[in-house]
Amino acid sequence: MHPIERLRYVARASSGDQRMLVRETASAIAGLDLDPAGLVVACRRIVERHPTAGPLWWLCASLLAANDPFREAWGLADYVDDDPTPNQLMHLLPDDATVCVVGWPDLAGEALLRRGDATVLVIDSNDEGSRLARRLQQADVMAETVPAAGIAAAVAASDLVLIEAVAGGPDAALCSLGSHPIAAVAYCSEVPVWLVAGRARRLPEPMWKAMCERLATAGQAWHHDVEVVPLALCSAVLGPAGLMPADATSMAAECAMAHELLRMSAM
Repeated sequence: MHPIERLRYVARASSGDQRMLVRETASAIAGLDLDPAGLVVACRRIVERHPTAGPLWWLCASLLAANDPFREAWGLADYVDDDPTPNQLMHLLPDDATVCVVGWPDLAGEALLRRGDATVLVIDSNDEGSRLARRLQQADVMAETVPAAGIAAAVAASDLVLIEAVAGGPDAALCSLGSHPIAAVAYCSEVPVWLVAGRARRLPEPMWKAMCERLATAGQAWHHDVEVVPLALCSAVLGPAGLMPADATSMAAECAMAHELLRMSAM
């Protein structure tokens, strides 16, 4: 596939598997021979098409700051692929815990599949929860799909709530729709809430604010696939370094600020 066609494919893809989006985008960028201005335009268009995909913002910011972006693209993709967050979560989960998740979080879902001994209550967000529950059941993991109306009951029956960030800033994270109410219910019920924030999810504050502003102007919030969850509702942040307090330090930016991404491209 020609690199331009691959970029078009990425532009049309959904924002489900963040690591796949990074890999495909890096592969396409690595095959292009763009001048600096062309790279800026390409990166702007990528984040415009995927305004809530934190790892793509991270990738584009990292490429724009790189001395040889076309050579370094592969290394950036490998860095995201080799995210130790699922391993950290797998080892830190309490034994035989009942865990509540929302939709199909790719990092937390991988850890739960590999761990095997948890009972997983999956809130069916964006029609993805039932798919995760079936995948867990196929792997002999006890799992049950819970409708949105059952959030409070599911949280009350859980030892731990996991919500996963697709992007984050110093005081909040962008998670699957339904994550905010489940975190709020867990907070009031004194059930621990771990924010799973893997590699390439933490952005500089101006980029994070730009992402949230674009989301706010993209129609009614209840029609989005994601929503903002305040960090104050979380008990801890689970990332590549393990379990950390839920504060601005644990959500420190992972890439340099790329002011070029804050401007919209000329279409």
